[in-house]
Amino acid sequence: MTSPTRDAVPGPAWTPSAVKPPLSARMVRATWRNLPARRHRIAWEPGLTVPAADGSPLITDHYFPREAGDFPTLLVRSPYGRGVPWSPQYGMLFAEQGFHVIVQSCRGTGGSGGTFDLWRNEAADGLATVNWLREQPWFNGTLGTVGPSYLGYVQWALALDPPPELKAMVVQVGLHDPYALFHTDGVLHLENALVVGTGMTYQHRGMPSFIKATLRLKRRLKDIVTARPLRGACAAAFGQEVPWLDDVLTHPDADAPYWRGASAAEAADRPGIPTALITGWHDALVDQTFAQYARLRAAGAESALLVGPWTHTSALQKGWPEVFAESLAWLRAHLCGDPSELRPTPVRMHTGGADAAWRDLEAWPLTPATTAWHPTADGHLTQQPPTDNAPLTSIGHDPADPTPSLGGPLLSLMAGSRDNRTLESRDDVLTFTGPVLTEAVTVLGAVSARISASTDTGFGDVFTRLCDVDAAGRSTNVCDGLAQVRTSGEDPAHLTVPMSVTAYRFAAGHRIRWQISAGAHPRYAPNPGTGEARAEAREFMPVRVTVHADSALMLPQQADGAGARDSAGRTP
Repeated sequence: MTSPTRDAVPGPAWTPSAVKPPLSARMVRATWRNLPARRHRIAWEPGLTVPAADGSPLITDHYFPREAGDFPTLLVRSPYGRGVPWSPQYGMLFAEQGFHVIVQSCRGTGGSGGTFDLWRNEAADGLATVNWLREQPWFNGTLGTVGPSYLGYVQWALALDPPPELKAMVVQVGLHDPYALFHTDGVLHLENALVVGTGMTYQHRGMPSFIKATLRLKRRLKDIVTARPLRGACAAAFGQEVPWLDDVLTHPDADAPYWRGASAAEAADRPGIPTALITGWHDALVDQTFAQYARLRAAGAESALLVGPWTHTSALQKGWPEVFAESLAWLRAHLCGDPSELRPTPVRMHTGGADAAWRDLEAWPLTPATTAWHPTADGHLTQQPPTDNAPLTSIGHDPADPTPSLGGPLLSLMAGSRDNRTLESRDDVLTFTGPVLTEAVTVLGAVSARISASTDTGFGDVFTRLCDVDAAGRSTNVCDGLAQVRTSGEDPAHLTVPMSVTAYRFAAGHRIRWQISAGAHPRYAPNPGTGEARAEAREFMPVRVTVHADSALMLPQQADGAGARDSAGRTP
């Protein structure tokens, strides 16, 4: 980082320790386009020390307008460091719009004292920071929070016992439940866990260190995900032990004492803090965002929801103009008393597929009729119900050649929609394809699958995916989900597999496809087929999963225009 240069500026907002923001941040700031015009020149107080709940020093940077004025404060607490991108993206941009911005490194990261321990200290350290704010002469008693991913979790943690100064929150692609970040139905999100581990371990040390660690993980990913046992295999990729990550890998049960107190979901049950939520359809945390919104609405909280055509990372890159404008409008309305930039409806979401467009909704969720699509033995998908639950077809899972994952809601740059044709050509992937659509079909809501399945070992997985097949045969993933199959004897298990929420329009001339496999590697840790814990298993057994005829893909099909309008107020 370039050494800051002092620039004496008169006025009560200036303090002797304040300097220009770092050159690296100013250079990144200069590259952004389509953002609101800057309202204020800003200054920066780096390296302030804030005492944590136990007295550990939390290193903190302060950005603020370089002029007199009564400005509210934004708190941004991060385990990823205080440099690029946090310095320009949050410190500089929001200070330019008229806020004091506190960018703080969580304990054990970015020079802060203590030891980082996933989730356990965020509530207490957040409250300790608010106590420090109360002593600052520039703090006017009006506080908001903003930030993405784990920076969203620290906001929910603070809101569990909210200080009276907290007047608004903006949670961007954020989580409230660490367990659900790492596991689904007891199945480890292996690839995402490795990405989180890399970010938590290296990003706060600076971008060169983080980039080097990311490249090392890419080189060694195959060795890690095929290691037997999986536990302990990550140290080679990280160059050090990461104790909290081993704990995450080895506690797949949501009811385990390890996860007690991890979820901050109860914070959304309090109606007192106006909260804006932002996510993308291929964000790894999209389901958590919808769960947050449901709880806020049930509690009667003032809330807003923005869902874009983004992944976890692209929401803060390609989608940043929309994300920043939404965040800024919400904070101005609730911290500055200026609601002029708020949109007229509580929900705004991007509908993908044919005629992709932004839609403004008066309410969410909507209540469309659910249509069941059934598989046939010849690979078709039909709305005609089956006459029995006979075995239909089967697929295998071979640990020596696991079914690969492709796109979807990941934390990495590999997330999003992909051409699935190569994946679907494999023998271990089933596809059931509907007829050519004579008119467009809009799917708007929670997609799920009812699957009847049996296994030859008693233990297996089913990965189920909704795809859009165009006239050229390209198959594009829309949403998906996974569940474990546990069977005894020849009777099939009957599962309901959540496949996330979507807003997607299948064009006339396209076809709806249901894709089923027995795994998605390395997105999910593979099933050993023996009943052993995935992180501990040393022996793996090939598994064959049989799908039965009474399975069904459940699509919430929305009549065109019902409950929605475009940004110009027209029904789509």
